[in-house]
Amino acid sequence: MAKEEKSETIKTGKGMQIVVFKLGNEEYGMQIDHIKEVVITPNITRMPQSASYIRGVANVRGNVIAILDLEERFNLERVILEKGGRYTLVVESEEMRMGLLVSDVPNTITVNSAEIDTNAGIVGDGQTDSGYIKGIVKSGNRLIILVDIFKVVDYDAVVSMKKAHIAA
Repeated sequence: MAKEEKSETIKTGKGMQIVVFKLGNEEYGMQIDHIKEVVITPNITRMPQSASYIRGVANVRGNVIAILDLEERFNLERVILEKGGRYTLVVESEEMRMGLLVSDVPNTITVNSAEIDTNAGIVGDGQTDSGYIKGIVKSGNRLIILVDIFKVVDYDAVVSMKKAHIAA
């Protein structure tokens, strides 16, 4: 039900708050209601036999969560590792909780549907469209790639994260 409401926000023209963060040299965003908090990146323990973009697990306020490197997942220019991945966005849904490495403190903006281009020719190539890019936000001179973080993570990664959570 919550996902239907979020999709409706894009269609109806109501304002939507998104958190904007940098990966590589580009700006990405996700809906603010997916993000629980922003923390300074804790120590990360590497997990064996996990996807390359899963950096490991970390203890965030007593909860063990998987830490993902979206620069690795999206095959982007390395910026986070160079800067040390200073901040982690803690993201959660009913099914999972995870952390996303970002190099700078994210900011929040409000956008409406007129600022979001969901043109299929821009959003996906028709062959590898996995559905995780919801659109491109045009805010002034900025182009922000709007992602659905829960579609970014593949099934195997979800299984690894659940195992890490159960083991904790």
